[in-house]
Amino acid sequence: MTINIKQCNHGDLRKLQEICYETFNETFKDQNSPENMNAYLESAFNLKQLEKELSNISSQFFYVYFNNEVAGYLKVNLNDAQSEEMGDESLEIERIYIRNKFQKHGLGKYLLNKAMEIAMECNKKKVWLGVWEKNENAIGFYKKMGFVQTGAHSFYMGDEEQIDFIMTKTLN
Repeated sequence: MTINIKQCNHGDLRKLQEICYETFNETFKDQNSPENMNAYLESAFNLKQLEKELSNISSQFFYVYFNNEVAGYLKVNLNDAQSEEMGDESLEIERIYIRNKFQKHGLGKYLLNKAMEIAMECNKKKVWLGVWEKNENAIGFYKKMGFVQTGAHSFYMGDEEQIDFIMTKTLN
């Protein structure tokens, strides 16, 4: 088994869009209406939006490969690219998704460690993320990795307001 991480670039735009759609759909389609899912997928992962995010120097996307196949991805934000005002000492993990068929291989931990590495290289003191209050598997994973709930914020899935827990890990 080989695991590799590669930073995404503009040449990856369509492949990035495919994995964004696939992983978000796999994760949330059973708990949300098709209308709200489609509305979110179209606004968050259209090519223009993803190109804008890829062009932001304060955001980075990474693929994780498992045996040379894209198994998931990570998006981190620094500085003013963060989706909440958390200050210059923080790094946000905005997205971390593993395709269903690649789960339970430690790839989420691998991507999380990549985010921690970036945070330390950038002299950040905290790493934070938002996770849907009903995503118990992810919440359990983040707790196991040393994150604690430090707040909450609204997240809109189409026209439905949902609550994301804000979870934070302080770095040494």
